[in-house]
Amino acid sequence: MNEAMRQTSHHLRTPRAAAIAGIVFAVLLIVVMALFLSSVPKDPLERGAWLSIHAGKVILAVNLVPFAGVAFLWFVGVLRDRLGQAEDRLFATVFLGSSLLFLGMLFITAALFGAIVAVHAARPEGIADTPAFSVIRAFAFILVNVYAVKMAGVFMMVTSTLGLRTGFVARWIAFLGLGLALALLFGSQLFDWSFAVFPTWVLLMSGYILVDNFRQLPNAALSPSATPD
Repeated sequence: MNEAMRQTSHHLRTPRAAAIAGIVFAVLLIVVMALFLSSVPKDPLERGAWLSIHAGKVILAVNLVPFAGVAFLWFVGVLRDRLGQAEDRLFATVFLGSSLLFLGMLFITAALFGAIVAVHAARPEGIADTPAFSVIRAFAFILVNVYAVKMAGVFMMVTSTLGLRTGFVARWIAFLGLGLALALLFGSQLFDWSFAVFPTWVLLMSGYILVDNFRQLPNAALSPSATPD
């Protein structure tokens, strides 16, 4: 296999890997969100009645978060590899920084809920009445619904801008990402399911990349540069 064939194979596999990782991340995060929202009341000052009813669903969500995180890291890494020399240093810094901050805050939130459930399992009689429980619940609520959502919006904005500059996604998806990113940055507190915007957009972008990659397979096979010496 000559150098042209190796380069063609690499450029076909890279977007496919990014798309698959993005789809896995989006699906897992949507499942995690559905489990949390159907189990834990929105009010951060509630008294913890869900601990006796929905603890199993919360534990399942907590255990799914690391797998979503690994898929997200793979998604980010493959996108950076796809951009290659076209990646600007400024955008690269914000792109990587916002993704790591988002992921870190997501992990911290999951760990806080896991700790609450673990302590309740050991001492079910009194955790909900302690000041620490109220502080941890309020902290987790603010962390994920304010800070993590904002970092997701920054990631969407930078990724969409890179998409417009390099053309690795359709322009309409990039413009949609910019609009949704602005909505998350300035209006996420106005609707309860704002956190779902991010994985839904990643799922849309990943689906487009995957379909576009398969469309390129016949063209690559017929290209003169893909023929052996």
